[in-house]
Amino acid sequence: MTGEYLSIPAETRNETCANASMHVRYAGFWMRFWAYLLDLLVVGSINRLLVFPLFHLLDISVERTSMFAPATIATTVIFYAYFVLMTKFFQQTLGKMVFGMKVIDESGKPLTWTTVLFREVIGKFIAKTILFIGFLFVAFSEKKKGMHDQFADTLVIYE
Repeated sequence: MTGEYLSIPAETRNETCANASMHVRYAGFWMRFWAYLLDLLVVGSINRLLVFPLFHLLDISVERTSMFAPATIATTVIFYAYFVLMTKFFQQTLGKMVFGMKVIDESGKPLTWTTVLFREVIGKFIAKTILFIGFLFVAFSEKKKGMHDQFADTLVIYE
């Protein structure tokens, strides 16, 4: 028996592969929450290490007294750029990487720019605007989809 392989009929192999691809584990509310907190730490660090020193160097005020203050605009751009670029190019942010999660298109296609922008910018903006209730959808929906996931037809799964 050493060195021998049992032959498995092609039909059985195909069924096994199909069943394996159908079995995905959806990432739940708390794991996504901790990943998001880690991402906020990363974005805050980028702002404090790059944006604020650059503003001080250029003698631009870092006061965020209004929505249109330069520091507010810069930190908002960094925030959305981080989430959009990381999700588009890696299917996950650093927080999701640490916790072993990734974002996929529900149909199985690669994430497009439109899907990522709709999920990360428009979907999350709406989910946050309504008292963060859009994120609570994750805790109660069957596939653990937040409001932003439902808008963009995406899922967050474990790798």
